[in-house]
Amino acid sequence: MLRLAGKRFLSQTLAPQSAASPATAAVTTARRYHERVVDHYDNPRNVGSFDKDDPTVGTGLVGAPACGDVMKLQIKVDEQSGKIVDACFKTFGCGSAIASSSVATEWVKGKQMEEVLTIKNTEIAKHLSLPPVKLHCSMLAEDAIKAAVKDYELKKAKNSSTEVPSPKVAEA
Repeated sequence: MLRLAGKRFLSQTLAPQSAASPATAAVTTARRYHERVVDHYDNPRNVGSFDKDDPTVGTGLVGAPACGDVMKLQIKVDEQSGKIVDACFKTFGCGSAIASSSVATEWVKGKQMEEVLTIKNTEIAKHLSLPPVKLHCSMLAEDAIKAAVKDYELKKAKNSSTEVPSPKVAEA
């Protein structure tokens, strides 16, 4: 239902404008999304979720109460190399929030944990050509990445502190 309404809205904002009403064209033009936003909205990458209790999974859940966008981004880390081997998201929000989440999951895959922490919302916003009123969506994506990394590191620290060393067998 929401997807249908969203597609209807996007098709209306992307429809060619008539020369008869330039005032309407100016208003509608201001609401147009860049083709990358529309692409990631229509064909989101990496939608889904991992088991949050898996020790190799970090979960970042962030939201913006002012606009109602909520984003869950998860990363799966190879414990040997420290690389993110997979990522997924679930987002409740506008097309810009969904597109920002989708881009974020693509950008974190195959990178080291330290490297993904350098991804900035301004890079996501620039890539998607987000208007200033939608910058909070890219900020959510950056915050979700940081929260997922932090969650993974907390799990890793907790698991390493609770591991019991195996008893040594005395030689006879």
